[in-house]
Amino acid sequence: MGSLSGRRIVLGVTGGIAAYKAVEVCRRLVDAGAHVSPVLTDGALEMVGATTFSALASEPARTSLFHDPETPIPHTVLGQNADLVLICPATARIISDIRTGRSADLLMATVLATRAPVMVCPAMHTEMWEQASVQENVDVLEERGVLIVPPESGRLAGGDIGHGRLADPAIIAAAAERALAPGDLVARRVLVTAGGTREPIDAVRYVGNRSSGKQGHAVAAEAAARGADVVLVTTRAESAPSGVRVVPVETAAEMASVCEIEAVDAEIVVMAAAVADFRPAKSADGKLKKHDGAPEVELVPTTDILAGLGERKPAGQVLVGFAAETTDLLDNAAAKLERKNLDMIVANDVSKLGVGFEHETNEVIVLMADGSRHHVPLSDKRDVARTVLDAARSRLESDPTNQE
Repeated sequence: MGSLSGRRIVLGVTGGIAAYKAVEVCRRLVDAGAHVSPVLTDGALEMVGATTFSALASEPARTSLFHDPETPIPHTVLGQNADLVLICPATARIISDIRTGRSADLLMATVLATRAPVMVCPAMHTEMWEQASVQENVDVLEERGVLIVPPESGRLAGGDIGHGRLADPAIIAAAAERALAPGDLVARRVLVTAGGTREPIDAVRYVGNRSSGKQGHAVAAEAAARGADVVLVTTRAESAPSGVRVVPVETAAEMASVCEIEAVDAEIVVMAAAVADFRPAKSADGKLKKHDGAPEVELVPTTDILAGLGERKPAGQVLVGFAAETTDLLDNAAAKLERKNLDMIVANDVSKLGVGFEHETNEVIVLMADGSRHHVPLSDKRDVARTVLDAARSRLESDPTNQE
C-alpha cells in the first residue's frame, strides 16, 4: 500500500508550457497508490498528448465535456468521486475561472461539481504571476480554502530567469499527500534521524555502514504528510523528502550535537539512523598513501546518542529506537528497549531478503514498552513508517502527562 492508496485524484492539466511536468506528477501519484483521472484542457493538448496521460494514469484521459462514451455527465462523476482535484500546471486563465466560477470546459465543470479539496499549482512567466489581478485571484482562492502550491524561481520558457516556475513534481506530490493525510500529527514536533554515519580515517576514507537512510526518510515524509513539524537529521540530505527541515550531518558526533538540541522540544523522536558504534581515534588531515603501507586504525567508541536521549527524555516525549540485527532479533531488541529507556523499538532482521539496508522494502516488529508488539510483514518502507507513527501517536496521546 502506498501513501495515497485508495485515494482518487482528478489531475487537471492546463495549457502552460509546464504541462510536461504534470506527466511526472501523474507518475508519482500513481506510484503512491492513487487512482488518477487525468483531465486535459484544449490548451494542454497543444503542449502534451492525451495518450501519455492515458498510459500512465489509472484511466484514460478525458478532454471534453461532451461525447464521453462512459457517461453523459463526466464532470459530475469525476467531481463527486474525487478525494482531491489537483490542477497542475494552473494558468492565469484557470485561476481566474475558479474565482469567478466560469465553466468553460470539462476541467472547470469538474471543479464546480466537487466538494473535494482543490489544489492549484500556478505556473507562468514572472510578469504574469506578479500582475495585481493574478495575485488578487490567488489571494481570494486561498481565502476560500483552495490549496496553493506556490511557484518557484528558476529558468522559464524562453530562457529567462524569474519567479513563476512550476513547483518541483516531488513537492507537488508531497503536497497532495499532506492534503489527503489524516492530519493526526498537526502541530506535533517530530525529530527523525536517518542514514549511516561516516567516521573519517583520512580526508577521503571513512568507517561506515550500508544504511541508505530510506527508512528514516520515509518516516519523516509520513510525519510531514500528517501535519507534523519535522526536523530530519540525515547523512543522506541529497535524497531527503520535501516538507521537512533538513539538517545534514556526517559523523556520530555531529549527529549527537544536533540531536541534543533538537530533541529538547520534540514530542516524538524517531532514531532511525545507523550510528557507528566506533570511530577512528585519529583522522589524518590529508589522504593516506598506499606506498606508505597499511595504516593501523585504532577504534574508539562513539557517543551513544540513543542512550543519552533516553537518560534526558522529558516527560511526555515518545522515544523510538531501531535495532538492525542478524541473530536473536527479539531478545536483542527487547534488551535495547529497556537498557536505553525507550518507549518503543523497531526491530528488523537485515539478513533477510528484501529487508533493511538499501532496499525499498522492510519487515519489522515494533516492540512497545508496555509489552505489546506489532508485526509488519515485508512492505514498502512508507507502510512501515505509517505503522511506527501510528504506534508513536497512540503512545503520545495515552501518556497522562500529555492530557489537559
